[in-house]
Amino acid sequence: MADESKFEQAKGNIKETIGNATNNEELENEGQEDKTSGKAKEFVENAKDKANDFIDNLKK
Repeated sequence: MADESKFEQAKGNIKETIGNATNNEELENEGQEDKTSGKAKEFVENAKDKANDFIDNLKK
């Protein structure tokens, strides 16, 4: 899942850059949304991993 969120962030960055370069606000905004979504997914995945590590440590 981490690779997926990184890909989404990269895709968003490309869309945002192209939208900015071509003065296409819709594409630029779509890129910003993709980047934000990717960052949110990455944050949730990291939190989930940390929670699982904590639970595993409690079991030991």
